[in-house]
Amino acid sequence: MTDHHEERGESAGPRNTGLAGLQRRLAEFAAARDWQPYHTPKNLVAALSVEASELVEIFQWLTPEESTRVMADPETAHRVRDEVADVLAYLLQLCEVLDVDPLAALSAKIDRNESRFPAPGRTTRTAEGRADSGGSGDPSTS
Repeated sequence: MTDHHEERGESAGPRNTGLAGLQRRLAEFAAARDWQPYHTPKNLVAALSVEASELVEIFQWLTPEESTRVMADPETAHRVRDEVADVLAYLLQLCEVLDVDPLAALSAKIDRNESRFPAPGRTTRTAEGRADSGGSGDPSTS
């Protein structure tokens, strides 16, 4: 794996909460336990899916209104934070293993979505240079 932490100019101190620092802490945690052989892309994606499902489980039978108040209950809020952390941990580990910069990937995706789904009343240019009003703007119709 390439060490992107130095490339991004971020330190990886023991309590660094920046993205690179957290990735470093996760890598060190796994290395200290000899877990690297298990951190294959396939296994990390499976674990990510499981953790995302555990987050979904918290919201599964709530009404939309109840879901907006989930953080008001301290016990449920704690569970939500734990599952969000688990999802993020596996996503960051997957990015590290696959040499994906998650912030660059997200930025590129937002750029593509802004072109594909322009705000109402705005036009963008297609790859061919034609003006495109973006159609309905509903991603489910593309």
